[in-house]
Amino acid sequence: MLSPELMTLDEAVGEILSCASQMDARYGKPVFDEVAIVSLLENKARVLVYIGNRNDEFLKNFARDLGVLRAELQAEKYSVGDFEFARHNAAAGHDVFLVLGNGIYLLCNNTRESMDAIAADTRWLSAQVPFAELSERVRADPLSVMGDNTRYIKKP
Repeated sequence: MLSPELMTLDEAVGEILSCASQMDARYGKPVFDEVAIVSLLENKARVLVYIGNRNDEFLKNFARDLGVLRAELQAEKYSVGDFEFARHNAAAGHDVFLVLGNGIYLLCNNTRESMDAIAADTRWLSAQVPFAELSERVRADPLSVMGDNTRYIKKP
């Protein structure tokens, strides 16, 4: 059996931005206004990519904002491509994670609305499709990160 290709950080960012654009189009407004790729390898949290408008706040409040997802991340029951939504998290807390690779996660957040409020809109059902498709692409092509390459991208 052939092993899957490994996605680069730049490829992952491209896939994530494409997914976000498709989700926003289907939802009619931004679903997530903040995304980050983080490594939790060796019990150290390291932000590899941050896209949003609150760089300093994100780093300062990272552990607190994990909220209910913290236990899920630490449970080690998820495989590459698996994801979990925090349905009852506060608006500032991270709303979803997606396992991108070994110890590497995508965190998505809407800093204005909770996941409950987002999911209450009927357009949420169709907005989830691109996220599920991203999950399948990641499952077939996990992210592998080498070296210390971090990026901070301020959203327009």
